[in-house]
Amino acid sequence: MNIVKATNKYEEWLRQHIRIVEPDLQFKHEQMAAALFPFFRATFYRWVQVWPEVCPDLDRVPHLLSIGDLHVENFGTWRDIDGRLVWGVNDFDEACVYPYTMDLVRLAASALLAARAEHLTMKPKDAAEAIHEGYENVMNEGGLPFVLEESHAWLRAIAESKLRDPVAFWKKMDTNPTAKGEIPESAREALEHMLPESGLRYRLARRRAGLGSLGRTRLVAIADFKGGRVAREAKALLPSALQCANPNRVPSEILYGAILRRSVRCPDPYVQMRGHWIVRRLSPHCSRIELDALASNRGECRLLEAMGRETANIHLGTEEKRKAILKDLRGRKKNWLTAAAQAMAEAMEKDWRVWKERWQS
Repeated sequence: MNIVKATNKYEEWLRQHIRIVEPDLQFKHEQMAAALFPFFRATFYRWVQVWPEVCPDLDRVPHLLSIGDLHVENFGTWRDIDGRLVWGVNDFDEACVYPYTMDLVRLAASALLAARAEHLTMKPKDAAEAIHEGYENVMNEGGLPFVLEESHAWLRAIAESKLRDPVAFWKKMDTNPTAKGEIPESAREALEHMLPESGLRYRLARRRAGLGSLGRTRLVAIADFKGGRVAREAKALLPSALQCANPNRVPSEILYGAILRRSVRCPDPYVQMRGHWIVRRLSPHCSRIELDALASNRGECRLLEAMGRETANIHLGTEEKRKAILKDLRGRKKNWLTAAAQAMAEAMEKDWRVWKERWQS
């Protein structure tokens, strides 16, 4: 099955589960053709198809509840119940039971492709080693969330960069068009439940964001509240793309809530599953950190080491697999992660060229 057929199959599966926003899906196709890194981010459904073919030995390792669609832009910040700024993985749309190696390889491959696109500057070997070191250290020592208060000043500087200025954030939020047409009542209820005050008047907007989730309904309630502005987003949820690839072997359960509960984490009290919607607060400091902010940072290997550590924080939610994972890690050749990341990146690039040629013809 080539990338075109794989995309058609996945999108038919999507339509069986949720209502599709067709213009967003068309925009996704355009972004997939535009450059390799957006293609990589948009095609996790293809990644899970080619993974066992390209990395068969890495598929025969301990499996655990993990992120799946992990990459260097899947990290962000939020405020915990005490108002502290916390950094970590920002999205669990594809949470499912995968080989523990998949998150590491996908993260390393994303760093490699970001470097090719000149968003990052480190060498693939250095990136993979930093991720590996951070991950193994936390699996050995035990997890610890990244609270950006008295610790991690260098990471807080990235999180509080000028690119996350409140004025710019709300200006961008105002560009989201007002939602028209039929609005699912379940989405309205989910959003209104998460607003800071019952009966608060709000503008309901449609939001186009991300790449992997383009085509899903995203609705944002934007309101004025006691001298400032607030926003809550509801995004449609569905099972992992792994279920599409292996419908007879993978349950259709949505595991977003489970991975949030089990991970070593300072939870965001404003991220909740409500029915088949994931609802979250949007604000300048409760959002994803984009590559533009990462590129201004000079400590890239330090940042990737932190990403490896945060990946382990998530994996430690399946504590019973910890010893088996450490045993497997210690038995691997030194450069296994670099080699696997390069192999998967090459497979993705091959698919991208096919997609690009098809799109341009």
